[in-house]
Amino acid sequence: MNASQLLLDSLRHRFRAIKELGDKSLAQATGEELLWRSHEGTNSIAIIVQHLHGNMLSRWTDFLTSDGDKPTRDRDAEFEHIPRSKGEVLFMWEEGWQCVLEAVDTLTEADLTKTIVIRGQELDVVDACLRQIAHYGYHIGQIVHIAKERTRDRWVTLSIAKGESKAYVPGKRD
Repeated sequence: MNASQLLLDSLRHRFRAIKELGDKSLAQATGEELLWRSHEGTNSIAIIVQHLHGNMLSRWTDFLTSDGDKPTRDRDAEFEHIPRSKGEVLFMWEEGWQCVLEAVDTLTEADLTKTIVIRGQELDVVDACLRQIAHYGYHIGQIVHIAKERTRDRWVTLSIAKGESKAYVPGKRD
């Protein structure tokens, strides 16, 4: 397998791996816990998902052919507290990720050398993908932290359990 194909496989794997962390965190939180904020200046899990949804649809719709900051996107509104049901939050989560994964899955080796535009800034496709992995990882880390904090004793770890490091045997891509 050549380097370009290895990179594509790795990008696809990493996007799915960070989605899985979010999936498992969202599954453990109740609808009320998804709306919780420590104070008005912070974001709830629902707000973070709302922001990710807007970002994902904007960035990944026509990824290779249009500016990743669509004129229809209202980024500021993504951070407004809108009470949503758990079902609505999960719908936005899945819809956003479907857009991301479909775009990433259709990338070809030739696409890796192309240039795209986000807010008028030119980025190569690889850098744009890595930028989004970092961005999504940042916000999913917030989701994991809030969910763990709110679920407390109900929380099921998403990684190696405390005291289990020596018994852990990593899989191929862990």
